[in-house]
Amino acid sequence: METPTPATLLATRWKALHRTVSEAATRAGRDPDAVTVVAVTKSAAPSIFPLARDLGIRHVGENRIPEALRRMVGFASDFRWHFVGPLQSNKVRKVVAAFDVLHGIDSIELMQRVDRTAAELGRTPEILLQVNVSGEASKQGLAPEALAPALEASAALRSARVRGLMTMAPRSPDPDLGRAVFAALRTLREAHGGPPALPELSMGMSDDFEAAVEEGATLIRIGRHLVDALD
Repeated sequence: METPTPATLLATRWKALHRTVSEAATRAGRDPDAVTVVAVTKSAAPSIFPLARDLGIRHVGENRIPEALRRMVGFASDFRWHFVGPLQSNKVRKVVAAFDVLHGIDSIELMQRVDRTAAELGRTPEILLQVNVSGEASKQGLAPEALAPALEASAALRSARVRGLMTMAPRSPDPDLGRAVFAALRTLREAHGGPPALPELSMGMSDDFEAAVEEGATLIRIGRHLVDALD
């Protein structure tokens, strides 16, 4: 049997992923088209970008800033770029200049710095406020009770826009543990204006995206499930 090419393997995985997402959304009574897959490409060679573009993948995620900036060359206009890692203050200018959606904004101060930088650069990035729903000390994010002040402060933003919330579930073999975190983020959004005010919920990765979709995710961040061993 011939070894599948990277293009064939990626196409097969992309099709299977969409089928699984569609099934999960249908089980929850949701429209599958309401779920956007962000292909997290950080562990794949840059050769993935033309393959992804040809498949119709439009949302990609990276989190290693210097490497990402080099990898974007020649592909910047082909995708909507999502920054999916923790953002340090001294990296804000580079990230705001290159990325369209920032998933890990975890303080009012960082949000305001992103907004000031966006105004200086003439950019309008979308912000997702990271909430540490699980309360794990190892995870970044706003405490749930800190979300209200952050949303109140977001009303003064000039260039950046808060579009929703983001969280990460604990690594666990128990799928119900992740599901509880995703449900809690959805409930938190509903308590703060629901989808009209906060249309996006970024939650779910390769190991737990089905539960995330069933609990209301609009953005799922899929890396290993798509790009492992494509080289």
